[in-house]
Amino acid sequence: VLLGIFFNVHSAVLIEDVPFSEEDFNDGPDRIYRLYEQVSYNCFIAAGLYALLGGFSLCQTRLNKRKEYMVR
Repeated sequence: VLLGIFFNVHSAVLIEDVPFSEEDFNDGPDRIYRLYEQVSYNCFIAAGLYALLGGFSLCQTRLNKRKEYMVR
C-alpha cells in the first residue's frame, strides 16, 4: 500500500520502476505522471490480492485447527 501511495505522489526516487521510453519525455510530464499512476494502481491491486489471500489463509488455518478435523 505504501508503494502505491508513493507512486501516486510521483516520488522521484521510484523513477527506475516506471516503464517509460525516451519518447515519453518529449510530451512533457503528463505522460510520466500517467505512468506513475498506472504503477500505483497495480500496487494497490497487488496489496488487495495479498490481503484477500491472507484472509483466506487465516480462515483455512482456523478451520483446520478445529478439533473434529484433527487426525490422531
